[in-house]
Amino acid sequence: MKIETVGVIGAGVMGSDLALDLSRHEYHVILKDLTAELLEKARERIEKNYKFFKIFAKDFSPLPGDDLLARITFVTDYKGFEEAELMIENVTENYEIKKQVFTELKKVCQEDAIYGTNTSCISITKLGSLVPKPENVIGMHFLNPVPLKKLVELVRGFHTSEETLEKTKSFLATIGKNWVVVNDYPGFVTNRVLMLTINECVGLVMDGVAEPKVIDKIFTQGFGHKMGPLATADLIGLDTILNSLVVLYESYNDPKYRPCPLLQKMVDAGYLGRKTGKGFFEYKM
Repeated sequence: MKIETVGVIGAGVMGSDLALDLSRHEYHVILKDLTAELLEKARERIEKNYKFFKIFAKDFSPLPGDDLLARITFVTDYKGFEEAELMIENVTENYEIKKQVFTELKKVCQEDAIYGTNTSCISITKLGSLVPKPENVIGMHFLNPVPLKKLVELVRGFHTSEETLEKTKSFLATIGKNWVVVNDYPGFVTNRVLMLTINECVGLVMDGVAEPKVIDKIFTQGFGHKMGPLATADLIGLDTILNSLVVLYESYNDPKYRPCPLLQKMVDAGYLGRKTGKGFFEYKM
């Protein structure tokens, strides 16, 4: 099965960047979200980010903006998803919402379609149980920002077949990605470590140990990281960080994953990071 059309569910920061990256590699993308307003914001984000990524990525293939957008179909329902050989789900880190998506997808998708999920922490095995062929479900954890990050964390669920794994690897190679394969436990590798780091740094801010810029400077200039944990949290979205920590806390019953009260407070206040213009740092909208 040759993959030519990819369905992307969720047009937030991750979904928009994923659609952009797929389109520039000449895939037809069907980008779905709940409302026309959200999709218009996604369209604007794609146009803006494309100009940004061209500056910072040496191998970013130059394409006219019109050509890029022409390969992306923006939809508020699942029309056209029957043509997609691969689906990549990017919705909110909430099992009930993902369950609804998978339940709708299985009504319209091809029998042998691959279901990729870009979940941060939720079990691939559990999501696989929602479709007729759980062997076709695989975790595809892209990293932010998608067009600039070469690594994808592939997560093998209990039923994920070797065929699905190999097809997914072949697909990723066509968009210039490398991969690691890990097994299915909540948080996998990246987020089991990253969420703990971010949560602890939020605690440092709450306790008045240091300001966000100081904490991030230690990581960038002291540890050599390209981005500090709090700027990373702003990029991902503080609501996504909170939801991921809740999943980890509930999955392992371990207090080390308990979300920092300041994180909950910021989410309640609507300070979600880049997408709202304010998180631990401020951003121009």
